[in-house]
Amino acid sequence: MYTEVPTPQPAKGEVLIKVGACGLNNTDINTRTAWYSKSVDAELGNGRTDGFEEADAGDGTWGSGSLNFPVIQGADVAGEIVGVGEGVEAARIGERVMIDPWLLGHSDWLNTENSGYFGSEADGGFAEYTIVRAANAVPVNSTLSDAELATFPCAYTTAENLVQRTAPRPGETVVITGASGGVGSAAIQLCRLRGCKVIAVASPAKAALLLELGAAIVIDRNTPDLEAAIRKAAAGPVDIALDVVGAPMFMPLINALRQGGRYSTSGCIAGQMAEFDLRQLVYKDLQLTGATICPPGTMQRVVGMIETGALKPLLAETYPLRDLAAAQQAFMTKSHVGNIVVTP
Repeated sequence: MYTEVPTPQPAKGEVLIKVGACGLNNTDINTRTAWYSKSVDAELGNGRTDGFEEADAGDGTWGSGSLNFPVIQGADVAGEIVGVGEGVEAARIGERVMIDPWLLGHSDWLNTENSGYFGSEADGGFAEYTIVRAANAVPVNSTLSDAELATFPCAYTTAENLVQRTAPRPGETVVITGASGGVGSAAIQLCRLRGCKVIAVASPAKAALLLELGAAIVIDRNTPDLEAAIRKAAAGPVDIALDVVGAPMFMPLINALRQGGRYSTSGCIAGQMAEFDLRQLVYKDLQLTGATICPPGTMQRVVGMIETGALKPLLAETYPLRDLAAAQQAFMTKSHVGNIVVTP
């Protein structure tokens, strides 16, 4: 719902940001449809809006905490600091910044009770103004537009964490599912920067752009025998599988891994329930990891790569904030490459 609310005021240690642009991501949809709740059995973005009828009220967020509305969503903010709270240097006013969406605690940041997400556990950037603690407003020096910068925060920090969890080495072969989405397209770039060969799994209609990003080969996501297609593209088994798709691709990816291969996932947009042959894990010495909470410093590392031009923004479409509902509908069709952004 688009409505007028008072401009937020920064508290101690916070800054007020005039939002230049805010990107969309799956977390917005997951939260809005109660998909995170373990009692909801539905694919992300399948058009369902009745998730709350099945959801357990106590585990409706990414961290299995309770879901509290109303909330202003939107994690991917680029803008300008226009006000500061107590304890924040006034010299920060006028800084161009991107928001690090991970509101990590100062002790055990992997404790979900101690770590929140901007636009989920705190009001986010689908607004003209937003507030965040000063440490999460990361200065950026770039010629990119606010809309282009807003394609980075969620997708690229997620992808950097996803990639880091498998510790890729130069010369290794990586297969990436959902390669045309925000996280997948970011992972292609991040793996290429590490000297890896990338096999992308996506729609053939998006292949040209993924090849331009650095993928060596693009496999049709609807290939009947995905494992065989991956092995053919790699001329053998692969070292690493990075997955955001989930159930339908899980076992083909596991089967395509070499002895001692690594699998990491940051999403399961096409299905969260997968059958798993444990013999593959045990007798192939595989490493399987989840990748959600990003370690401290991840956003700063991403911003550094943006500033040097190592990362390319993929801005699919821009909508005015007033048309956020239409933007989310477009986002859920998954017909775009990169990210969709709204501007106030």
